[in-house]
Amino acid sequence: MTSESNAHLNVLGTPLQMCGCTPMTGFWRDGFCRTDINDRGMHTVCCIVTEEFLEFSREDGNDLSTPMPQFQFAGLKPGDRWCLCAGRWLTAYKAGKACPIILEACHEETIAVVPMQFLTEMAYNKA
Repeated sequence: MTSESNAHLNVLGTPLQMCGCTPMTGFWRDGFCRTDINDRGMHTVCCIVTEEFLEFSREDGNDLSTPMPQFQFAGLKPGDRWCLCAGRWLTAYKAGKACPIILEACHEETIAVVPMQFLTEMAYNKA
């Protein structure tokens, strides 16, 4: 964890954990789902993307699986961790297509958009 992330908390009220670096994620592409006023999309939900979610997202107008070399983006594959916009995740949840999330890596601002009950329901269980 970087010192920059120490000031940020997750939805559990503990220090924000890294979401992932392969591919590099986060609004600032630093591996953390942190946010501030510059992040209009609120990229705060740390997801483990699934094929079902990627298909839904593509059909909903947010193609995350197609590579875009001009942005150094190789496209996501099932199993990748990604900082998703809270509103996008909520849309997928309501459609029954949400992917699992890592609560420890979801920024606390997420709960301004997504009820904590939905987050805990979709929390990735490591066991």
